[in-house]
Amino acid sequence: MTDPDDDTAPGPPADGDPREPLDVAGLQRRLAEFAAARNWQPYHTPKNLVAALSVEASELVEIFQWLTPEESARVMDDPGTAHRVTDEVADVLAYLLQLCEVLGIDPLAALAAKIDRNEHRFPR
Repeated sequence: MTDPDDDTAPGPPADGDPREPLDVAGLQRRLAEFAAARNWQPYHTPKNLVAALSVEASELVEIFQWLTPEESARVMDDPGTAHRVTDEVADVLAYLLQLCEVLGIDPLAALAAKIDRNEHRFPR
């Protein structure tokens, strides 16, 4: 599994030369390659990925736990807190994309279909 606290993991190239275009499929491919290079695929079961997703979402909640609504609206104003929020959002998205990959779910199609259903459920 990915280590969300591993700050040694390589990031995007400093010279701005992108590895791949930023799209869902490309990110899923990078996540799969990262896991494969470390032989982590046996641990990336739906159950484990959902558990990891829940943990990461809880870490995101923890940042906001005792903030007032006003403080929560300004959370990105503090660079240290903004970095934590950004990292936790990335962790949540990483596990969600890995779960979708393992289960064969197209996350963008799933979201579009859900928005369609909600527009019918909650008309103007």
